[in-house]
Order: sequence, then C-alpha cells, then structure tokens
Amino acid sequence: MTATLTVIVPAHNEELGLPATLEALRRQTVPPEEIIVVDDGSADRTGEVAASYGATVLRPDRNLGSKARAQNHALPACQSDLVLAVDADTVLAPDYIEKIKPAFDDPEVVVAAGNVQTRFTRTAWERGRSIEYLFGFHWHRPIQNGANSPVVCSGCCSAFRRETLVAFGGFPERTIVEDMDFTWSMQIAGRKAVYVGEAVAWAADPETLTYLRKQVWRWMAGFFQNVRLHLGHLVTRKPMLALWIVLALVEIFTAPLWWATPFVLTVGMHKSISTTLALWLGSELLFTVPPLIYAARRRKLPILRVLANIPFVYLTKAVNVYYAWKALIVELILVPLRLSKGLVTYEKGRACTPTIT
Repeated sequence: MTATLTVIVPAHNEELGLPATLEALRRQTVPPEEIIVVDDGSADRTGEVAASYGATVLRPDRNLGSKARAQNHALPACQSDLVLAVDADTVLAPDYIEKIKPAFDDPEVVVAAGNVQTRFTRTAWERGRSIEYLFGFHWHRPIQNGANSPVVCSGCCSAFRRETLVAFGGFPERTIVEDMDFTWSMQIAGRKAVYVGEAVAWAADPETLTYLRKQVWRWMAGFFQNVRLHLGHLVTRKPMLALWIVLALVEIFTAPLWWATPFVLTVGMHKSISTTLALWLGSELLFTVPPLIYAARRRKLPILRVLANIPFVYLTKAVNVYYAWKALIVELILVPLRLSKGLVTYEKGRACTPTIT
C-alpha cells in the first residue's frame, strides 16, 4: 500500500515567497494528500495567499516564535503516514515526493531529505552559498549516507514517518535547529535517517550579510547545542556519526590555522609570499574543483559559471568560521557555566523572497 503524505509549510510574513513554494507542491508528479500552511502571526497576506492555492490554513493565536513550534501546531491535523516539512522559501523539483517516498519502504527509515541547492545566485553571499551546497550535497552527504550516518536531514525539505515523529513528541523545540536534533536523536535510538540525492529542492538563501549572519549564527549555535546534548550518546550508540561530528569540530578548530598558513610561512619561515599563496591556493583548488565539476555536471549547470563563484565561497566561509567559534564559546563554555542562556530566539535568515522561479 502506498504511503500517504501531508505537507506542512510554516510561514511568517511569506506573502511574496509562498506562491512559488505552493505552485511547486501542486505540480508534484505524486501529489500530497494535503498541504497545511501555518500562518504564524503574519502581518501580511500569507494566509490569503495560501488559501488561494487550496492549502489548509492554520492560524495560531499568536506568533509561536520558531519553525519547530509552528510545525508542531500543524502536526495534530496530520493523519497521513508521512509528513513532509517544507520551508516557505523552498521550491521542490516536480518529482521530489516521488523520489523521497521510496526511502520509507525500509521500515527502519524515519526521516529522509533530498539534495538542497540554491534558488538564486544574484549576490556575493548567494553565490558563495551555492558553492557550499554543490560541494556538500554531492560530496559530504553521499559519503555520510553510504556510511549510514547522515549528519542532518535538512529541515527545509525533510520527510518524516508521522507515528515516530508524534511518539518522539513532535519536532524538537529544545534546540534552535530541530532538523539536526531529530536526525541525531533517531540514529541514537537505532533508527535510520537517509539522504536521497535524486530528490532536489531549491532554497532561497540569505541575500545580504545581515541575513547570512543571522542564519549562520542559528546553524552554528544549534550545532553546538546538539553536540552538548548528544555527543556522549553518539560515541556509544552511533560511533560513525560521532566520527563525522568530531571531524567537523577538528575543521572548526583548524580553519583559522589553515587560513593563516601563507602568512605564517612567509613571516616565520621567510618564504616568498607568492610561493606560499600559490601553494595554499593550489591545495584549495585541488580539493575543491573536481567535486564542483562533478556536481555541475550532475545538476547540468555551466561549469565555468560554477567555477566563477569559487572566490565568493571564501566570504561565506569567513562568516562560518567566526560564528562557529562564537557558538563554541557560548554553547560549550558559557552555557554550562550558566553565564549565558545560549541562542534561544529564532530569527529568519533572509528577507521575504519575491515570486521568482
């Protein structure tokens, strides 16, 4: 029997971006049984727009303050086998549901997510993020999935086995990133999370530094909240996933040293700046370009246009490193010492997106 599926779209002031998301859901080759839009305290026409596309609209009495709470508000209204959580700025490929559903033929699979790419590459920040996604979703994620230990099923397009999600208490609200929390929790419990590379979704990423900072701060703080909460259990119950987390921590610790390498070699070892920069840049490109060419071919993107975006990824990497270290200090040091509450306020990482596909 084919599993039934309900889509939940949490939305706060998404009048402009919501139409593209809902239109993509209406065009699915395997349509969902129902689309529920949670109009979470919007001050614009989000609810009216959702209703015009035939979605069921739920309006809490007040703004719930986070995506997880908005999704949990809709969960009791879902009666289907599966729940697909889609961000109001994310556009699914027409066959996304068709591609994601077979993952649940395995009864041990409780969460699955697809291949997320950037919708827009208009600004330097979007162009940098596009490189991160092409590299991550065509290199890191397949390796993790092959080892049966995905680090995260992306919250913008993850499908869940509803009974398991409800039994867990719904979408986790104890951390600022519910997708990583649930992904780790289920694997600790012996269940499966999977990455489905053929299911593609396009997300609208931060178009300005202001919004990028908000998003990356939330992601990094959430990562370290989950490290604080789960790492001990991962080591004993899911060691392979613990290994990926440790490698991520090593990368965070060593990133400033790697970036400083040309200057250290120049000043400390009296090497020429041109030589050290050439070696550093050559090493960077050696590990970056081949996976990007592979990803560009898989996505049928112009290779030269993709490679032209490489310089911009260093802007987003600099933001990532800064907020990773800030999150490490706040969430792993100050919070345990009760000198900080950590990040508890959910802020959107972008402005409202216009209806451009």
